[in-house]
Amino acid sequence: MSKYAIVATIKTVPGKRDEYLTFLKAHGKRCLAAEPGTLQFEIMVPQEEADTIMLYELYASPEAFQTHWNGASIQQMRQESAGLQVSLAGVRCNLVE
Repeated sequence: MSKYAIVATIKTVPGKRDEYLTFLKAHGKRCLAAEPGTLQFEIMVPQEEADTIMLYELYASPEAFQTHWNGASIQQMRQESAGLQVSLAGVRCNLVE
């Protein structure tokens, strides 16, 4: 089975991106440490969009992503960042190797 990638765009409440990033960085570290199917978790900030964050996430399989999506770390992230996120949009991709 091919690896599974997510490219996501998060819009934060104006002026709250840095606060959100604090929680998101901790979440990414937890995922890489505790979720064997999470292979990569990259956080990017667009230079021209002050309240936007982009993610590139790589998983061993679609099932590994589902484990991540339903896992404890993302639940913690949602609680910690409550009220800081305006929207989340993602594109699910198969990685071409």
